[in-house]
Amino acid sequence: MKLLYTAILSLFLSVPAFAQKTDKPGSKDKAVIEHFKNDYKRKNYKKFSENIVIKDNLIQFDDKVIFYDKSDRITKLLLQEGLIYPQLLTEFQIDKFENEDSDRTQKRFAKLQKNWKNAFEVNNIKFSNASELAFLSTDETVRRFRVYCKDPKFPNTMVYYIELTNKNATKNTSVEDFIKNGKVTHIYQRTE
Repeated sequence: MKLLYTAILSLFLSVPAFAQKTDKPGSKDKAVIEHFKNDYKRKNYKKFSENIVIKDNLIQFDDKVIFYDKSDRITKLLLQEGLIYPQLLTEFQIDKFENEDSDRTQKRFAKLQKNWKNAFEVNNIKFSNASELAFLSTDETVRRFRVYCKDPKFPNTMVYYIELTNKNATKNTSVEDFIKNGKVTHIYQRTE
């Protein structure tokens, strides 16, 4: 009888280990959820139209490079399809700087400098650990992804939240097909 109780107890305690993982928001995701509720503005970003060169663990966009982990299929697809690229992130950084309401003195000083936009140039960064955030996607034609970014110019890790829209998608569309036929409609960046 003890053996039966032990077997039932061990089976009962191991059930959570075999349960399906759900993508629930963590404590760090609360600010991201608030951003998409309150500060969300949809845009249409262009795909990279020039030559993309794929090498071992890097993808080159003209003279700019993004490194990535070869086992990270979402990051690889986002880069291969030209949805995310250094020039886009540079434009995003400049636009973010110009449109933020903070520190007007710093903005005036920056604009007095020759080639002030060069300070925002994105190159030689590394993307990793991309994941789809199902809890942020409410429409089957819109999916949101999180990608971690390490830039050698900054000590902290940055996180990019990328929204893709694919008007032909259904709830059964695979991630690969969604990305291949999608376009970037929103970018949000945070520091970890």
